[in-house]
Amino acid sequence: MRNPPLSLYVHIPWCVQKCPYCDFNSHGLKSALPEKEYVSHLLDDLAIDAKQVAGRTVETIFIGGGTPSLLTAEAMHNLIAGIRARIDVAPDAEITMEANPGTVEAGRFTGFYQAGINRISVGVQSFQPAHLKLLGRIHDDAQAENAVAQAHAAGLPTFNLDLMHGLPDQSVENALSDLRRGLALSPYHLSWYQLTIEPNTPFYSRPPELPGDDILWEIQQQGHATLKAAGFEQYEISAYSKPGHQCQHNLNYWRFGDYLGIGCGAHGKITNTHSGQITRTVKVKHPRGYMELSRPYLDKQTPVADDALPFEFFMNRFRLVEACPSDDYAALTGQALPQDVRDSLSRAEQQGLLEITPSQWQVTAKGRRYLNTLLTELV
Repeated sequence: MRNPPLSLYVHIPWCVQKCPYCDFNSHGLKSALPEKEYVSHLLDDLAIDAKQVAGRTVETIFIGGGTPSLLTAEAMHNLIAGIRARIDVAPDAEITMEANPGTVEAGRFTGFYQAGINRISVGVQSFQPAHLKLLGRIHDDAQAENAVAQAHAAGLPTFNLDLMHGLPDQSVENALSDLRRGLALSPYHLSWYQLTIEPNTPFYSRPPELPGDDILWEIQQQGHATLKAAGFEQYEISAYSKPGHQCQHNLNYWRFGDYLGIGCGAHGKITNTHSGQITRTVKVKHPRGYMELSRPYLDKQTPVADDALPFEFFMNRFRLVEACPSDDYAALTGQALPQDVRDSLSRAEQQGLLEITPSQWQVTAKGRRYLNTLLTELV
């Protein structure tokens, strides 16, 4: 068993308002953002977690939410400087921050870049007023374009656009028009994902009418061709990039890497090569509880059971277009692959979902289309 690369996830829990499709741990901001207090707690949280990974180096940092761009550049500088003071961070670490176009004032990306952010993910979702309103977004198309212009002007070496498809009553051409408008802004990376209805969201209790499966498949097929023609490579189910601009942080998740999670409700995964145990952690979810000095930041700590490892490993790994070296399973889980799982993988190969060689597993194009079927084989 070997230690995988180590990442750090930082959660900022506040938004201007909660979107009806969002099931992330986010809270509408009802008063002034307590950024100084919260950053202090984040760094105390990290100082505790850093003891678990002494001697290891953080390769990537992702600051997500919520809406991290609600923080000032000064708070972001204090956060990143504080992180580097408490744990070893690679000098060339990819440091991503999520940003909502509706919270980005003129010139703020320059301040974030100077604070240490070298990759920004802009949550555009759509350029169309009707869809933005339905999705509960607080920005308009002009603000979205302005945010991207700022990312270029700030000199960021890379940035991402988030776009949704499969929106209520959306046609193929309507979805492609959003995609083409996003590509016209010359991003380096584009996350293009289908809207799904998640439990515990307003959309779940009052579901909008979504396009049928045939339309969704046509959107996916034509969108993929459009992205490919624009020079983007698909490297994960919903992620496309120009060569050399893959998101290293997300790659570490999908390759079953380790990550510390600090902040409200943040999740972590840590490998202990001495005990052979992989542990998942969850921090206190609500901001008020998280910032109470009377309780620890850690809410749950759960060892991953041996019989859960195959599904956890492949659920992540099979999202990627790249082949998975078969040696990685034992190296990253500390376990031999069970025979019943080998049999399941063989059945998936017979169904054309997977190609198996002595050295690797490769999900086929059919397997990516029917990924849930492939993963069901492993349950």
